[in-house]
Amino acid sequence: MSELTISPKNGKIPAAVSTLAAAIEADGGVPLAAYQEPIGDHWHLFAMLPIALVQPTPYQRDLSPAHLKRMIEVMKKIDRFTEPIVAVRSADMYWTPNGNHRRAAAVKSGAKMIPAIVIPEPEVAFQILALNTEKAHNLRDKALEVIRMYRARLEEQPKSAEKEFAFEFERAHFITLGLLYEKKPRFSGGVYAPLLSRVDGFLNKPLKDAIDERVERADQVERADDLVVELVIKGKKRGLMHPYLKNFIIARSNPLSRARKNLPSCKSALSSLVKALEEFDLGQIHFGQIRAAAQIAAATSVAE
Repeated sequence: MSELTISPKNGKIPAAVSTLAAAIEADGGVPLAAYQEPIGDHWHLFAMLPIALVQPTPYQRDLSPAHLKRMIEVMKKIDRFTEPIVAVRSADMYWTPNGNHRRAAAVKSGAKMIPAIVIPEPEVAFQILALNTEKAHNLRDKALEVIRMYRARLEEQPKSAEKEFAFEFERAHFITLGLLYEKKPRFSGGVYAPLLSRVDGFLNKPLKDAIDERVERADQVERADDLVVELVIKGKKRGLMHPYLKNFIIARSNPLSRARKNLPSCKSALSSLVKALEEFDLGQIHFGQIRAAAQIAAATSVAE
């Protein structure tokens, strides 16, 4: 094995790091330096990895064609690759929880090797939402990543409580919305997020049991959305042609619209939402109300 450069902080390389360096070299890569990162003093390896062995983690978001195209253009313009990816070794390959767009751009640009910060602890790959900063997530991205991670954790640790993975999943309602985005890629999750973010918490149940409750919550949201879609269609036929109509209907039906000291359970809140939508009277709504509500929402968004 080639000799590693060692950071001066601690001259003794842990056995796990030396084993990882040997594996990288056996894979056709080049381990360049072992060092302790400055926050938690954890050991990392800086290495050149064969790009053919590097893949995205199986639960992360899909590539953005526009972002990938722009990245390739910049790489070609400056004629260099400047930002290492983050990677963990899994079996005979490497997963990158942070750097998939850079990896894909390097592949498209013809690179055979890619610089990487290789972390010895594979479980770090599950902290993808906290690590991934190269492209801002939208709600759909986050929700799909979280449900993919959820399924991976469910397969590996079915008896572990859902709440134990709160850091990795970031927000509980991403799990519920992720189930819906899997079924309906064009689902308008953003209109339900304000309600869900307040009542949808992490469950103190094993994942193998929690997933059933997650499906129930997703079904409730889907039922609400079906009712909203029907109301929007009816509303448009009545002349209520406004892009904010759907948001307006949900806002009017939201059981949390009034300040409350004690929040209801998620199931209760969603049941109340469905009931309100079932009883929603379009005859009491006029275009001016929707337009005024849209203007207030836009002003609030700008202020934030």
